Formats: sequence, C-alpha cells, structure tokens
Amino acid sequence: MTARPPLPPFTAETAALKVQAAEDAWNTRDPHRVSLAYTHDSLWRNRDVFVTGREAIVDFLTRKWERESDYALRKELWAYDGNRIAVRFQYESRDAGGRWWRSYGNELWEFDAAGLMARREASINDVAITEEERRIFGPRPAAEHGVPFPLA
Repeated sequence: MTARPPLPPFTAETAALKVQAAEDAWNTRDPHRVSLAYTHDSLWRNRDVFVTGREAIVDFLTRKWERESDYALRKELWAYDGNRIAVRFQYESRDAGGRWWRSYGNELWEFDAAGLMARREASINDVAITEEERRIFGPRPAAEHGVPFPLA
C-alpha cells in the first residue's frame, strides 16, 4: 500500500494541506489522478449517487466533467478530528446549454492509516448564476491557499 501524506491523525496544519491537495487534484479534472487519493474500495455518496471503488470513481468523474465544462473548485477546511476531515466547497461550471452554475456543498471525509480516503459523503446544492457573477476562474493561485471564500 502506498502512503498518501499527510497521514492521520490530522492537525490543523496537516488537515489544511490535505484539503488543498484535494482542491488542486480536482481542478485538474483528471479522473485517474483524482482517484489515486482514494482506497480501492472507497465508498462515496455524491448527492443522490452512491459509488464504490476507484474504477467507479473514475467513471463517475469522467461523466461529471463531460457535463460540467470550465469546472473550477474551491475547498475550505471546516473541521478535523483524528482520521476525519469536514470541508465546505464551492465550484462553478457551465452546462451544455452554456448556462453557468455555482454549486455549494459540504463533504465528510474519512481516511485510512495510509492517508487514502476510504469514505466521502457530499451534499451539494446548485444555484444558476450569470457569467458576470462568476468568481472562480481556474485553479486557486498559491497566494490564495487557505483564504476563506464568501458564502454568497
């Protein structure tokens, strides 16, 4: 088994590093790269979809990013304890019709001893926005790592 630092139990610093690493990976929109952060049998709930295992994660993310063009994400550490991390996030994307959306959500993560995510539960709500209302443009610059983002 390959370790994926930082490893639990998490501190404020290592939990923040884990959250930023997840944000950076998801912003690549590379399903295979993203899947490597999860155990082979990782369990997910994403909205109303239940996914089990890396292959299913790759399939899920491939479909997701085919639907959500110009996807750009921000994650923020909410809480941590032992091998668990809670985050809030926002992302923006454009649908096939050209309409922009901002998606708000919370995730609960649970990690194994090697630092791989064994469980991910995501609750997400979507709000239609105009192109002028966009505020997330590509990956977060390093100077903005850890900077909170507005709720609305």
